Parts: sequence; structure tokens; C-alpha cells
Amino acid sequence: MAISQAIVETEHGSRYLQQLCKHWSHKFTVTFDEHHGHVRFGEDMEAVFDAQDGALMLRAVHADVGRLSDLERVIADHLKRFAFREDLSIEWRPIDE
Repeated sequence: MAISQAIVETEHGSRYLQQLCKHWSHKFTVTFDEHHGHVRFGEDMEAVFDAQDGALMLRAVHADVGRLSDLERVIADHLKRFAFREDLSIEWRPIDE
């Protein structure tokens, strides 16, 4: 399992978390509240979101390390679309679990 994480500085983390989860809830299995969200895109990939004071933590998980960057890009593109009023910096870093 390949995992990466990005911590995005924003005062609107909870709002973006909920927008992302609501957007994907029409096609995928999604659970969320104002502080935590989980999107299961299938058996081999998922996204986890955590809203914190001044930040939104993004986590991408994919069974295929070669396709993890595709999932990162999808998450980042959707977040930037919802946060079009902000110039967000999203830098993914691999993590070991």
C-alpha cells in the first residue's frame, strides 16, 4: 500500500473537507463530519481528510505505488476547484505506515 500526505494551510479546511466528501458521495462510499472525512474509491484506493485549526490534512492511499500520483492529482485538482478564491500550496510527501 502506498500512502502520501499533504498539509494545506487554509482557514476553511472544514468547509473544503465537506465539499469534497459531498461531491464524491454520489459515486463512492463516503463518511464525514466537519472534522474528518473518508472516501473509498474502490478496493484499491481511498482518501482521508482531517480539518485542523488553520489547515486541512490530505492523505492518499493506493494499492499501486505507480498510480498514487494520479490519485494525488485528482484530490488536489478537486480541492483547488472548490478553493478557487485561495492560492493553495499542496505538496505531497510519502509516508510509511
